[in-house]
Amino acid sequence: MAQGFFITGTDTEIGKTHSAVALLRHWQAQGQRVLAMKPVASGCEVLADGSWLNDDVARLVAVTGQQDLDLMNPYRFLPPVSPHIAARQAGVEIALDTIVSHYQQLATQADTVLVEAAGGWLAPLAEGLYMEDMARALQLPVILVVGMRLGCINHALLTVRAIQASGLTLAGWVANRVVPQQLAYADNLATLQAAIDAPLLLELPYAPA
Repeated sequence: MAQGFFITGTDTEIGKTHSAVALLRHWQAQGQRVLAMKPVASGCEVLADGSWLNDDVARLVAVTGQQDLDLMNPYRFLPPVSPHIAARQAGVEIALDTIVSHYQQLATQADTVLVEAAGGWLAPLAEGLYMEDMARALQLPVILVVGMRLGCINHALLTVRAIQASGLTLAGWVANRVVPQQLAYADNLATLQAAIDAPLLLELPYAPA
């Protein structure tokens, strides 16, 4: 059975997929067989064959070479809105049992499986159901992506406390520079390193989309 990680972020659009790709490549360089999972994705593109593909999923596939997109991404929606809204509009109920089953299948095929959330730790999946609940159902250690910009310390520490309160392990965090220049970047990074009781796994430079 593979080791697994659940990657979340301090917000949406702070580089979870960018960080996931970097982590997957790092593990591949160590000789590991890696697979990825994006259980829920909204904002899909309609391809020529009529299928739907989310850009984050496409970027993960480019690294792992996965073919079974239904196993990797069981819930996909066209509108680029919060998953709970997209699911409600589509008349779909997101089931944690389905996500856990798909993860377990992937875990038999790799050394490491990285599960990428949508949005932040408390992004909703349905009424009363959040990304946190998905992580708890999977029982995976968590990797937190911190979008390094003004306000990131507050967002990061609030998320760290929420992860700890859930009973899950914070395996580490990623510092991803989401703005070209952050004033006092080194000081902000040092503050986070001192405050977060988990290792800094990666420090990623600013990379325009």
